[in-house]
Amino acid sequence: MPETFVIPPPPAASVAVAGEARRFPVRRIFCVALNYAAHAREMGKEPGAEPPFFFTKPADAVVESGATIPFPGLTQNLHHEIELVAALVAGGAGIAPERALDCVFGYAAGIDLTRRDMQTAARNAGRPWDMSKGFDHSAPIGAIRPASQIGHPAEGRIALRVNGALRQEGDLSDMIWSLPRIIADISRYVALAPGDLIFTGTPSGVSAMQPGDVAEGEIEGAGSVRVAFAG
Repeated sequence: MPETFVIPPPPAASVAVAGEARRFPVRRIFCVALNYAAHAREMGKEPGAEPPFFFTKPADAVVESGATIPFPGLTQNLHHEIELVAALVAGGAGIAPERALDCVFGYAAGIDLTRRDMQTAARNAGRPWDMSKGFDHSAPIGAIRPASQIGHPAEGRIALRVNGALRQEGDLSDMIWSLPRIIADISRYVALAPGDLIFTGTPSGVSAMQPGDVAEGEIEGAGSVRVAFAG
């Protein structure tokens, strides 16, 4: 007997795959905080002083590169964070670091949009970050490039411009925790699965944007991402 639902199931979130008609279905989105030393310092933290800290975004926060999105409400300090995103084709619990990259289908450039004022208020009050990180349209992402074509980038330029002006620039080699370490650590908390995305952290230079701004990010080997905010 076919399944029936009390309301129509929501459409599946997905990301484009470079050069293919097939798309990558998104199950969950995990993000690691403060994974670049300079960014940790600009946030007032000592780099690597604590183990990796993770937070999540809902799958439907994904935004196709090139889209124009509403400027989010309830913030006076919306920040951009350019990040290398890993798309998983396999998973499991307790994944060993030496086999972690076997789980990766490919990589993309993504932007972790953050209501920084809301995040700071939540942190100071000891409350969750959910509404500062997981709001609508908070995860713009470019097309995924398969690892079978580009390998597993561990170094290379990562940068973001707003309205053509350079805001963020660094190198993937500046990560405090490598992707294998990140995958292994997340899998200690939850069993990872095909369709999961992992945002791997951002270099320094995060700063505020305004309605009408255009953010463009690029990562050597992993492609680019562009998002505009309605005026």
